[in-house]
Amino acid sequence: MIERVAKVMHRYNMLQRGPRLGVAVSGGADSVCLLHVLRDLAAEFDARLTVLHVNHELRGEESAADERFVRELAARLGLPALVCAAPVPAGENVEQAARDLRLAFFRRAMAETPLDAVATGHTADDQAETVLFRFLRGAGGAGLSGIRPVTAEGLVRPLIECVKADTEGYLRDRAIPWREDSSNQGLQFARNRIRRELLPMLERDWNPGLREMLARTADWARAEEEYWAAEIGRLAGELLREDAGAVMVRVADLRALPAATGRRLVRRAMEKVKGDLRGVEFAHVEAVMRLTESVEGSGRVQAAGLDILRSFDWVRFFELGEYSLEGRNYEAQAAVPGVTEVPSAHVSVVMELLEKKESISDFGYVYNSDGSWLDGDRVSRNLWLRNWRPGDQYRPEGASQAEKIKSMFQSARIPIWERRHWPVLIDGSEIVWSRRFGAAADFAADARSKRILLVRESK
Repeated sequence: MIERVAKVMHRYNMLQRGPRLGVAVSGGADSVCLLHVLRDLAAEFDARLTVLHVNHELRGEESAADERFVRELAARLGLPALVCAAPVPAGENVEQAARDLRLAFFRRAMAETPLDAVATGHTADDQAETVLFRFLRGAGGAGLSGIRPVTAEGLVRPLIECVKADTEGYLRDRAIPWREDSSNQGLQFARNRIRRELLPMLERDWNPGLREMLARTADWARAEEEYWAAEIGRLAGELLREDAGAVMVRVADLRALPAATGRRLVRRAMEKVKGDLRGVEFAHVEAVMRLTESVEGSGRVQAAGLDILRSFDWVRFFELGEYSLEGRNYEAQAAVPGVTEVPSAHVSVVMELLEKKESISDFGYVYNSDGSWLDGDRVSRNLWLRNWRPGDQYRPEGASQAEKIKSMFQSARIPIWERRHWPVLIDGSEIVWSRRFGAAADFAADARSKRILLVRESK
């Protein structure tokens, strides 16, 4: 057992981060076995061990007894122990919330103790259960890669090629006690049903070597994902555009990719916005891919805290709620001259008031600048800056008649998410300027203008 674990640790370079190793110990057979094996291997790896225990307080006195057991075990072995009380909030998914709390504690321990890695007692049985569970939920290659032997966060799994019978046999041979978690006996949790009912039935009636097959599936999927991670990382750098917490990709770029590549790029965009892929299923990815099937079109997909919109040539991924009506409208008196910020748009509208002295050529630099110019005598100083709203219309300079701004958006192919905070300047009830479409014809400066109000945007 010790030699097998040592080989796994060497194969996956589990201690390349350094010799300060936290060992997650719940009190169960797997984690107690892990602690004893790593203590025996400490000299070989020059590792300094720290015991980590999280008490979720889910089972009353039984949870308290687990904590006492782990504290006493660490003391007998002469090892420091860090114990964290982390009760699961009411109403949460108990299994997921408990995992999140443990991972948060491990991250704190690595940062503050500090530790170079944290070892957990996941075994080949856990691997098989995870792969089967994810398969039943419709996972793709990334999900079927299962429990990784080493993670980017610093978690290592030295027992990942051992089965539970190995860990319990190791402890029995040495008369080492462990704790039994009563919640593992119930069938209210999906993983318990897989462990206690589904896997044994499948092994009995279909494939006695199912656990080994599932472990090989995880190895295969992990190798595939390592290749794809590098390839999608390269494509993401070329094709994904990040914008104020959102991610955008051109429809044409997605349509040009093979389906397997496009799906993975969509998942990468989702992960960039959300931070993880929890709750993202194959059906969500396919729904996004369907948005890109036509050359023209629009549509919306919502999934696991994400909002995805297609408008004209782009697909935009952003957090759910960003595109709600709440907080859309704004209105503020504009500084004339001066700078007025556009709320939530990360831009400002800048206005400069200029006097003409001799001829229109005095304003050559103005007319060549990136902005619009209004006649300073035709507009009042009581200008208001607000967002575009349905029904707004005006006649831009050079146009023969008034047009709704919504129609201008369509003609200019302005994506719907850019319209949300689109700024317009109002003088009384008249629109005198709007972003991109410029000055209103009745208020635009011309050769007769004595004063010019230059309007431009600044980031």
